[in-house]
Amino acid sequence: MGEDNRTFVTEFIFLGLSQDPQTQVLLFFLFLLIYLLTVLGNLLIILLIHTDPRLHTPMYFFLRNLSFADLCFSTTTVPQVLIHFLVKRKTISFAGCTTQLVVLLLVGCTDCALLAVMSYDRYVAVCKPLHYSTIMTHWVCVQLAAGSWASGAFVSLIDATFTLRLPYQGNNIINHFFCEPPALLKLASADTYSTEMAIFAMGVIILLAPVSLILISYWNIISTVIQMHSGEGRLKVFSTCGSHLIVVGLFYGSAIFAYMRPNSKTMSEKDKIISVFYSAVTPMLNPIIYSLRNKDVKGALRRITSR
Repeated sequence: MGEDNRTFVTEFIFLGLSQDPQTQVLLFFLFLLIYLLTVLGNLLIILLIHTDPRLHTPMYFFLRNLSFADLCFSTTTVPQVLIHFLVKRKTISFAGCTTQLVVLLLVGCTDCALLAVMSYDRYVAVCKPLHYSTIMTHWVCVQLAAGSWASGAFVSLIDATFTLRLPYQGNNIINHFFCEPPALLKLASADTYSTEMAIFAMGVIILLAPVSLILISYWNIISTVIQMHSGEGRLKVFSTCGSHLIVVGLFYGSAIFAYMRPNSKTMSEKDKIISVFYSAVTPMLNPIIYSLRNKDVKGALRRITSR
């Protein structure tokens, strides 16, 4: 029998994050806590921004989009991972894997674009405060948010098309805990070079370009802040910029490591741990870092709880 006569894969089996039953129980509770904090944090941000007129500003308009994207991002993977911690056979159908991959890429790439847009918004607010209201009009904000979702959809379409057009025959065991291109490419029954090149090109567009814009924006913000006379103002901006850059570093750093290096034939434990950062940890951290530490959001929370 020739290789072409092997049956096409109809379902995939995940090896998951651990094979040890006790470790899986511990991981179940850890991921449950992460998911609950992600859902509660992001839903709270969406609710507060929607109900409080004082938060109807460009920054919070983008934050609401980010929270929605993070909510979708985490929900695409974490609930399935939680179920798989409790069962021996961790399976997903080919159709389910396709859906997970497409949604994950869509909201993940949109996250990348939104973080860059938010850094530009902060740059205009700090470096060009007198022109802020004329530059960041409602229509411009809508266009920037729509552009972020459109770029996410475009990259998702390209990456998913190149990944799913490959034949998957015989081997259906994924040494990972969810469906994403780097893990699936290791099972493909054909040469993956053109797919890897397409994913790399999309990575330049949706990872390297936004992170470059973020670094330029924050460099200009820090340069402007250094010239401030108010020590308290400097400290506040440095604190905010520092926390933002930590999240940006975690999210983009882990995503660049996963998507923009040569594809090895095996998935290491280090690869899986790095995937946890952009799929589960940063969606939990974003509402805490970007919003819940903010005095405007704290004020909105006090107003809604004192009604």
